[in-house]
Amino acid sequence: MKRIINTDKAPAAIGPYSQATEMNGTLFVSGQIPINPETGELIKGDVKAETRRVMENLSAVLKEAGYGFEDVMKAEVFIDDMGKFGEVNQVYGEYFKENPPARACVQVARLPKGVQVEISLIAMK
Repeated sequence: MKRIINTDKAPAAIGPYSQATEMNGTLFVSGQIPINPETGELIKGDVKAETRRVMENLSAVLKEAGYGFEDVMKAEVFIDDMGKFGEVNQVYGEYFKENPPARACVQVARLPKGVQVEISLIAMK
């Protein structure tokens, strides 16, 4: 049975989707962008600050579902400029110190609300 995950510690969905869904021990976390869940405001300008906010939003969704970064099997990173890869990767790496998940990272033409980074996850128990 599909379980819908929702927490006020991460930004509310800005469309017809769930923050995450879970079935049979697999969690699918929707892409997070750098919105501060307390204020609803975007973090903009510094790609490292944006990435940190994204990772904190992902952490909140994982925690609500009973998972942690150690359970993440796959990450998908979307950035608006591959020239920012090093900065994004530096912050991302702080959350996956050991046994990092598989990952894809792609440059895209545009992200929601004009942000620089979006990340989605798949985690398993």
